Amino acid sequence: MGVPAFFRWLSRKYPSIIVNCVEEKPKECNGVKIPVDASKPNPNDVEFDNLYLDMNGIIHPCTHPEDKPAPKNEDEMMVAIFEYIDRLFSIVRPRRLLYMAIDGVAPRAKMNQQRSRRFRASKEGMEAAVEKQRVREEILAKGGFLPPEEIKERFDSNCITPGTEFMDNLAKCLRYYIADRLNNDPGWKNLTVILSDASAPGEGEHKIMDYIRRQRAQPNHDPNTHHCLCGADADLIMLGLATHEPNFTIIREEFKPNKPKPCGLCNQFGHEVKDCEGLPREKKGKHDELADSLPCAEGEFIFLRLNVLREYLERELTMASLPFTFDVERSIDDWVFMCFFVGNDFLPHLPSLEIRENAIDRLVNIYKNVVHKTGGYLTESGYVNLQRVQMIMLAVGEVEDSIFKKRKDDEDSFRRRQKEKRKRMKRDQPAFTPSGILTPHALGSRNSPGSQVASNPRQAAYEMRMQNNSSPSISPNTSFTSDGSPSPIGGIKRKAEDSDSEPEPEDNVRLWEAGWKQRYYKNKFDVDAADEKFRRKVVQSYVEGLCWVLRYYYQGCASWKWYYPFHYAPFASDFEGIADMPSDFEKGTKPFKPLEQLMGVFPAASGNFLPPSWRKLMSDPDSSIIDFYPEDFAIDLNGKKYAWQGVALLPFVDERRLRAALEEVYPDLTPEETRRNSLGGDVLFVGKHHPLHDFILELYQTGSTEPVDVPPELCHGIQGKFSLDEEAILPDQIVCSPVPMLRDLTQNTVVSINFKDPQFAEDYIFKAVMLPGARKPAAVLKPSDWEKSSNGRQWKPQLGFNRDRRPVHLDQAAFRTLGHVMPRGSGTGIYSNAAPPPATYQGNLYRPLLRGQAQIPKLMSRSHRGSFHKYHGECVSCDYTIYKETPGNRNMELSPNDMRPQDSWRGPPPLFQQQRFDRGVGAEPLLPWNRMLQTQNAAFQPNQYQMLAGPGGYPPRRDDRGGRQHPVLAAFKTEGYPREGRKYPLPPPSGRYNWN
Repeated sequence: MGVPAFFRWLSRKYPSIIVNCVEEKPKECNGVKIPVDASKPNPNDVEFDNLYLDMNGIIHPCTHPEDKPAPKNEDEMMVAIFEYIDRLFSIVRPRRLLYMAIDGVAPRAKMNQQRSRRFRASKEGMEAAVEKQRVREEILAKGGFLPPEEIKERFDSNCITPGTEFMDNLAKCLRYYIADRLNNDPGWKNLTVILSDASAPGEGEHKIMDYIRRQRAQPNHDPNTHHCLCGADADLIMLGLATHEPNFTIIREEFKPNKPKPCGLCNQFGHEVKDCEGLPREKKGKHDELADSLPCAEGEFIFLRLNVLREYLERELTMASLPFTFDVERSIDDWVFMCFFVGNDFLPHLPSLEIRENAIDRLVNIYKNVVHKTGGYLTESGYVNLQRVQMIMLAVGEVEDSIFKKRKDDEDSFRRRQKEKRKRMKRDQPAFTPSGILTPHALGSRNSPGSQVASNPRQAAYEMRMQNNSSPSISPNTSFTSDGSPSPIGGIKRKAEDSDSEPEPEDNVRLWEAGWKQRYYKNKFDVDAADEKFRRKVVQSYVEGLCWVLRYYYQGCASWKWYYPFHYAPFASDFEGIADMPSDFEKGTKPFKPLEQLMGVFPAASGNFLPPSWRKLMSDPDSSIIDFYPEDFAIDLNGKKYAWQGVALLPFVDERRLRAALEEVYPDLTPEETRRNSLGGDVLFVGKHHPLHDFILELYQTGSTEPVDVPPELCHGIQGKFSLDEEAILPDQIVCSPVPMLRDLTQNTVVSINFKDPQFAEDYIFKAVMLPGARKPAAVLKPSDWEKSSNGRQWKPQLGFNRDRRPVHLDQAAFRTLGHVMPRGSGTGIYSNAAPPPATYQGNLYRPLLRGQAQIPKLMSRSHRGSFHKYHGECVSCDYTIYKETPGNRNMELSPNDMRPQDSWRGPPPLFQQQRFDRGVGAEPLLPWNRMLQTQNAAFQPNQYQMLAGPGGYPPRRDDRGGRQHPVLAAFKTEGYPREGRKYPLPPPSGRYNWN
């Protein structure tokens, strides 16, 4: 299913599952970046035990980002990946385990989708390069301005595939990164780190799920472990629900559609390459200092709380009067299974089920209506009851015809609304736009390089008058062309792109008309719908796919060889008689090797990542498998509007033919290529403070050659097998940096070792149940009986992880301080539109005010203990001037007992609103502030107000108390303002914390 579509539907239907992440940013002191101390409590009010990283969701945005300039080389890509992991780690702060999984060799069912994606990416990249060059030549021929073309090799994202040199280098860099953080970061101090790189077979997220399943089956597993999985794929939600762990959270970058992208030619925002006009770039900032800044902020992260989603599903799937016992865990498994019909990475979705048409809701309603007849649930621990599924599918098939007709009506209605919208926009546009020097310009852009300025305005005016006199008379009904000139008499033929209706792709199937099933099979499969045998074959393959996918999610890969051999899905009404179809798979299958997978998914354009003799098989006309690598291929829109939504009609790879062709070129592999073509495993890392550190060191010292059981008491209950690593990281050995810009680790204390998950028999079934001893999290959603008896209490949703989280609170000292600086009466505060005084006004603290501008008050009042004097007296304990205003008397004594917390917001007015009497003159009042408001353009005397404010606009203080901070200033953060004389100690040279 499409990730944006499913996530959009999920977040709208179940909004409380989403929580915004509280992220602590690194600080910078004297030009040195100080990282976040992840050993401190999590600011999100939740402590996670395990963090799992689906690394491919990190690698792709770091190597070829869409909303910022791409890294210049491979080294910068690695550093960007390190920084991304650091950011995630500082948000989640796991306490037990960090599991980093990179996609390895995928099952054959997934390779078909990978093949389609990579062929598409190669084709679109080549077409984009040709289009870019064409537009560049046109712009330069017209005299446009374009920046010089950078001579750099285009980054081929297809290299992010197991078996390439890039992935091999990434594994080395991640080993170095883990060792560096375990040595220097306090948040990693007692952490167990497992790295599963691209040499370990399996998709990253499914390697993570396999680890969780196998650990849950161990007697030492903690059933209340709090898991956090990072990834952007929609299937992570299904996988998290399939674990039946009570505490499971997904962290992902918030999806924001339509992010601005720079033009590939001029690097400016607001248009695409095909619309580029070659205009000079406008200056950004006074000195063009903002030229390289992007009009977008750093992406924010959000949490998806699956325990809240479980609450939603429990309330939605609860059914009364069932002929069997209701089990919420089994109901959630059925919900996951029904989502597969809408689409997944291994099967095309059914034609009648579109997620944007609320197909999941329709399936749930049918499920709740039919489940009374089925006699039980659809699935159990990853195995499907086909007889019950048949009843659900046939119920969907009964409404297929109405679904297709409603879809056509909705599309026509949408197209009609869009046409009316275009007409309104065209009607509101001005009929004539002047050109030349009279062309309208945005404010402040008339003097930009792209604007036209007449050197001789009088001559330009004369030429325009002559042009108007020579042109024929124009009637009020005359239309004008885009450049402002009148159109020829009788008009011109309207271009296709100016039409009110956009061209729609031809749809020969016409599902909304009678005979749609016959046309579908004829157009998509090139067979007659009356061919019952072929339709039965398609349905059987799809049913096998449903069983394989569910087994893959709950038990692991049932077969590495199976795949769905068609590009399209059957209809729901064709699922008749599926109860007797076999759903077993061949046992003992093995995955492809990395280089073999590259041959199965790469187009010929990406052959440079393969050995020369292997590459030749993709391009040589005499190759026995040349038909696997077409230079061009058709894309069937299949009722969609855009090419990326269509179906790539690529030939399926025949595994036997591929292996037979590769047997001839296997001897040509070098030792390095042979190493990259081998399958590997996971590696475990611990630091010197971890209880496993000495145990692993002893294994290396004894030179044990047999696998050793992991002691669960030393590793938070983790079980498995240890075996020595030939490329291990060992203490007191230098860890060389694979990235030249990063330093070597000369004082290493980290140790690594090969790790293997607990092994089970091939027919072992992992139970999809909640483990004994697991405690369900406290309910977050509204109680089910709240509508009946609310007792007058207003229900409030839980917005964060902690249900007892206290709101922000200010103490009495802060209230008293705010009472002195906030205005009397109601209305907005004086800080609403005013900024703090900048440091540039330290010499002249007061400056003329613009009319209507509010003056920022000075922070004068504080929380005092001690003796108080009159209006111009000073506190004995801190020498601060004290003021208090009461009705009829401005010179009363200020006492802490006089002010209640609830009245503290209406405290004394700021200094500039009070009468101030000069001590040397007597009772003659001085009103400089009133005189200042009356004469805004008068010269100001800074020393006249020196006793009112010090540097930065705040009152001066006598630093004669040993640097003790006043209690009220302690209630406010004033670190953003300059404080002279205060020096910060520099951090260690490495920029990170170290232990002795």
